[in-house]
Amino acid sequence: MRTLLPRPTLKCLVAFTLVTAWGSASVQAQSPQAQRVRGIVERLESNTLVVKSREGETVPIRLTDTWGASGIVKASLADIKQGTYIGTAAMPQRDGSLRALEVLIFPDAMRGLGEGHSAWDLLPDSTMTNATVAEAVEAVYVLTLTLTYKGEQKTIVVPPNVPIVTLAPAQKTDVAAGAPVFISTQRQADGTLTANRVTVGLGIAPPM
Repeated sequence: MRTLLPRPTLKCLVAFTLVTAWGSASVQAQSPQAQRVRGIVERLESNTLVVKSREGETVPIRLTDTWGASGIVKASLADIKQGTYIGTAAMPQRDGSLRALEVLIFPDAMRGLGEGHSAWDLLPDSTMTNATVAEAVEAVYVLTLTLTYKGEQKTIVVPPNVPIVTLAPAQKTDVAAGAPVFISTQRQADGTLTANRVTVGLGIAPPM
């Protein structure tokens, strides 16, 4: 059974994720060179990772010499409480609230990472909010969250079928053929994509 990251490992992970997608959504939203890749690993040859993207394209990604892996595992609604720091991709609703597409529960050591609300590319018009749960109200079919960040507030409705995940240790060997991955890449001047971290699903595809 995989366990949550011990504190020394978390500190290292924080340093890495500062430059990855889900940990710094607002920064990446402003960078025209950032490109997120979601898909399934076809192969890893030396430092070249080849991914079959969700759009059906074969995408080669050049990994840096110091690249590392982060794991995503299942969590549950019960893990979301007042004071929990989360990241959630969501869709706007007519009443001004947001309907969650996924929820990532950050370990406490990563509290405040990427805090804010910005556009996201999981679906057209989707957003990403990294914030603290100020209130969680559970009804029969949904969980309604009040999130606060930088003096702002958002209401997020979490339907029962929404993936809820958290972080776990991962090894480079987990990034193998058939593994579901989420990668924040940078497009270089020659058109190639580079990355220094791969987020790999451990029993669940990274939903962000």
